[in-house]
Amino acid sequence: MSKESVRETKKFHSDPTTRSFQTGHQIGIYRRGPRNDADVIPFAVEALEAKARQRLSPEAYDWVSGVAGGGQTARANLSAFERWRIIPRMLCDISERDFGVEVLGQRWPMPYAIAPIGVQAGSHREGEKATARAAASLGIPMIVSTVSTFTLEEVAEASGSGRRWFQLYWPKRDDLTRSLLRRAEEAGYEAIVVTLDTQSLGWRESNLQLAHLPFLSGTGLANYFSDPVFRSMLAKSPEDDLDAAVEKYLEVFSELSRTWESISFIKENTSLPVLVKGVQHPDDALRAQDQGIDGIVVSNHGGRQTDGSVSTLEMLPSIVDAVEENVPVLFDSGIRRGCDAFKAIALGARAVLIGRPFMWALAVGGERGVQELMRTALQN
Repeated sequence: MSKESVRETKKFHSDPTTRSFQTGHQIGIYRRGPRNDADVIPFAVEALEAKARQRLSPEAYDWVSGVAGGGQTARANLSAFERWRIIPRMLCDISERDFGVEVLGQRWPMPYAIAPIGVQAGSHREGEKATARAAASLGIPMIVSTVSTFTLEEVAEASGSGRRWFQLYWPKRDDLTRSLLRRAEEAGYEAIVVTLDTQSLGWRESNLQLAHLPFLSGTGLANYFSDPVFRSMLAKSPEDDLDAAVEKYLEVFSELSRTWESISFIKENTSLPVLVKGVQHPDDALRAQDQGIDGIVVSNHGGRQTDGSVSTLEMLPSIVDAVEENVPVLFDSGIRRGCDAFKAIALGARAVLIGRPFMWALAVGGERGVQELMRTALQN
């Protein structure tokens, strides 16, 4: 993909339902005057993160901000966006704009989805429920993590008629995998997103320094502790013997021997579209396509898994070229502003996932915070 084709052939659109996010929304902010409310959501993501840090415990803040090793990959994600530059073109008729996008036959009003992040109640007491309500109110999908604080059914109830996908950390036990897939289908989830890059936890120095792993206290394990198959593995219920339940979770969390051919098991055990998250090389994208995957998420887990690896943005064009639009390519890792989303979409992503910024907004303002972040994400 040449830079010229990127500039001339890719478009960033807007749906009529998002027009309130444009000039009228911005002028309304000016008219309301200075924002002095202690609960106000800062427009700058850096200020938003700083405000969230003030409100969170060191452990809760570090759980979201922590990265692998010395943070080389996380920094590379951000610096990659700075290396690409937008070339504005003037006097084009933009009176009719459409920011909407189609993904897996679904029409989204904007090219954004909420990335799967676990243990959200560490940032706000309503956690995933608040995020689900915010996403549903804006018509954007939420990808719910396997390690959510609330069960996938509880998050679905909070989401109501909102779009939701289920992110799967693929357990070692096949019967537990089948149970999670079945529950997701029955709870109205519309796709399965299998995370590939977390067969084991990354070496996150700051998390280790604080000795903070929320799962050891059972936090983030609601989907396991509520699952009939998981509970059948235990001599006592999690309510009666938490330590034993946590140890069983650690035992069945992941299987290190799986290969691309193993994907067929997921495909055979769900009627939902299946996407894979964590692809960072065009050859892996082709392997995913060969296995009949319905979508690809280009991601390095926000720099949380492997230190010193490539940024997602630099690999995006070659991955898009490899699959030749046969499957939709979504993008994750490093989106902080609308201009970042613009660049990722210009380089071939169908849509982008918003991660850490929504967690900072959740910490500062709960459901309203996530709403405000997503409403202003198109502005900057």
